[in-house]
Amino acid sequence: MNSSLPMKLLTVVAIIAFLLVGCGTSSSTAASKLTVGALHVGSIHDLGYNEAMHDGLVEMKKNVPGIKLIEAENVPESADAERVMENMIGQGAKLIFAQSFGYLQPALNVAKRHPDVVFEHAAGNQLATNLGTFWSDTTAYEYLMGVVAGKSTKTNKLGWVIGYPVPNILTSINAFELGAKSVNPKATTQVIVDNAWVEPAKEAEAVNALADNGVDVATMIVDSPSTVVQTAAKRNIMSIGFHCLCVQSVAGKGWLTGIGFTWGSLFTQFANDVIAGKWKSKNIVGSLQQGYNAIAPYGSSASDSAKQLVTQDKSDLISGNLQIFKGPITDNQGTVRIPAGQVGDVNNLLTTTDWLVEGATGQIK
Repeated sequence: MNSSLPMKLLTVVAIIAFLLVGCGTSSSTAASKLTVGALHVGSIHDLGYNEAMHDGLVEMKKNVPGIKLIEAENVPESADAERVMENMIGQGAKLIFAQSFGYLQPALNVAKRHPDVVFEHAAGNQLATNLGTFWSDTTAYEYLMGVVAGKSTKTNKLGWVIGYPVPNILTSINAFELGAKSVNPKATTQVIVDNAWVEPAKEAEAVNALADNGVDVATMIVDSPSTVVQTAAKRNIMSIGFHCLCVQSVAGKGWLTGIGFTWGSLFTQFANDVIAGKWKSKNIVGSLQQGYNAIAPYGSSASDSAKQLVTQDKSDLISGNLQIFKGPITDNQGTVRIPAGQVGDVNNLLTTTDWLVEGATGQIK
């Protein structure tokens, strides 16, 4: 405000500001002072990973009035990410979301230079004083997706398209196959590895190969599930989505259901904690019991019996009455991976699994 204004007017403004604070509007006022930056490795309209992250940020902005949001799309996982974050800080960002695994080291580097800025990194494995990490484990959800697939298939052949055969994805596939087998002992799962997170041509080719082999339910873990579900629709086979609930919009009549990340509540918590000065560096991992996922709305291809089984199994998983990796569990080479009387530790499996369960096949080495 200009210092030449009459003192009386300044006094009135000060009193009004004081009264507004006293009336409980301080959170909105404080929020208007928070600028949030977010880096995305792809397009925020990819119907997948990046769009789910974007949707969470939009919900955060809606929940915390006055936030200024700066987003950057298609940012390479390189030194370019550091430059983008520095630019955001130059625009006043005090909370930065680094939304891809490859942004971890760039974020750590920038965080060290800017101790007054808070960073949140997706799926990272290293913390700093001003950098936290977050994710949500979908293993139990994949078991439930397997139940739907196992009840829906007519050929007993299920298929996966994945970017890379990393431990957490192999754990998801194994959970899926075990879920399918729980309702359909004849169910098998074929896995095709693209060796790329985003490669629509390869993804379409993989779905076509699966369909040619008799697979009639296809799912995936790639950045955007769009190509997989659309190609499945063209081949008149069923599909199960991943990452974003929004992909159902292009899935066609073969849509069964899917898993969507729902980050809004967590991102809102981060923003409010930064505003209140209560933010602490920690690793947050959601789960079926308390996580940041949702089961997508069912399509017409999903039967009522499949839905009922999912409801019951979800309840049993949460209560502990159902254990996904209860031994004996054998891999597809005949090796016992989890002996009888033991239950596999999911946290360990997510970081060490390099095998496929009996009934699942694919070149993963």
